[in-house]
Amino acid sequence: MKITRLGWAGLELQAAGEIATIDLLHSTAPMRQFMGEPHTELPPMTRPGTAALALVTHLHEDHTDAEAIAGALGPDGVLLRPAPDTGEFLEVAAQQGAEKRLTELGVRQQTVAVWETVEVGPFRATAVPAVDGFGDVQVSWIVEAAGTRIYHAGDTLFHGWWWRARMRTGDIDYAFLPVNGPRVDLPHRQPSSPRNAVMTPAEAAAAAHLLGAREAIPIHYDTIDNPPIYAQLEDPAGTFLREAAALDVTARIVEPGTLVSAGAPTAA
Repeated sequence: MKITRLGWAGLELQAAGEIATIDLLHSTAPMRQFMGEPHTELPPMTRPGTAALALVTHLHEDHTDAEAIAGALGPDGVLLRPAPDTGEFLEVAAQQGAEKRLTELGVRQQTVAVWETVEVGPFRATAVPAVDGFGDVQVSWIVEAAGTRIYHAGDTLFHGWWWRARMRTGDIDYAFLPVNGPRVDLPHRQPSSPRNAVMTPAEAAAAAHLLGAREAIPIHYDTIDNPPIYAQLEDPAGTFLREAAALDVTARIVEPGTLVSAGAPTAA
C-alpha cells in the first residue's frame, strides 16, 4: 500500500490502482472564525474524482471537509463514517455543518458501527473505539490493503482499547497518531476544560507502544493553532519523537504531501 501524508490528519492510500482517503482536509474556511488561518500546507489529492473510498473518524469539519470529500470520490465511491449524533443544539452543533454539506453535495455515505469491518475494492476498513475530546461521536480506523495494516487515530483522547484493537485485527505497520494536546475554549463547550482535548505527545507514544506499531507517525499538529481558542502544546512532533524513543518505539516526522510508504508489503 502506498501511503501519503496529507495536511492535518489527512492520508491518501493507494493499492491495486484504487485510492482511499482518511480525514481529508483541503480548507479550514468553515472554521476560520474560531481556528484562524492554517499554518501548514493542505496538499490536494493526487487524482481527484477517482477515490473508491473515503473514511472520516468524526464529523468535525477539520476531519470531514465535505467539499474535499465530494471532489475526491469517484462516481461509485463511498464515504464510511460513524452514525449521526443526536442531542440538543449545543450538544451536536460542531457536527452539523459537515452533516448538512455532505447531504447537499450528494455524497454517498455508509455508517459503520464500532468493530464493524467493510471491504471496498482492495481496502479492508475496521472502525475501532475512540474517545472524542468534546463528547462527540468518534471512531478510529484500521485499514488493510496489499499486505500493510495502518491505524489512524483521528484526534482521540488516550483510552484503553489499544490492546483490543490489536487483538482483533493484528499487528500494526504504521500508527498515525494525533499529538498536539490542545487546550480548547469553544462557545458550545463551556466552561472550558483545563485538560487537553486531544492526546499529548507522551500519550500518543504510549498508544504506539501498546499497539506494537512497527512505526509511528505524528499527525494533527501545527496546522491549527489559535490561542486562546485552540492552543496546542509547544513542539508536539519533536516531543513525540523523544517520548517514542523513551519507549523504544520507532517514529519519524512526515511532512504534509510526503510519501510515508512506497507500497512494499510489510505485515505478516
